[in-house]
Amino acid sequence: MSHVKTKPVSVCPIANAARLLGDRWTLVILRDLADGPMRFSEIETSSEGISPRTLADRLRQMEGAGLISRESFREIPPRVQYALTPKGEATLPVIEALRRFGDTWLSEEERSCC
Repeated sequence: MSHVKTKPVSVCPIANAARLLGDRWTLVILRDLADGPMRFSEIETSSEGISPRTLADRLRQMEGAGLISRESFREIPPRVQYALTPKGEATLPVIEALRRFGDTWLSEEERSCC
């Protein structure tokens, strides 16, 4: 019998939303996709230094959570693009609120750190 302790899932909607969205890269990817569908390489370029492996992992997680959709096109070379789902679009006011908070309350040094 295993004695591994697991964290209880919170019933607090704020804690659960923070768990889903609270990662830097998730928020940056959502921000980037706000302007419309993008290919992997476009997200990688615009996402401020994310590694390809981290990006691939995060995109998989976000798709599994229903925040983004992945569409494959039968072309040569193959093309895949990612887009926000309605659930992902619902995060945009949160992201905009974080942007306003950062612009208003963070120092120049704090804003340039990431």
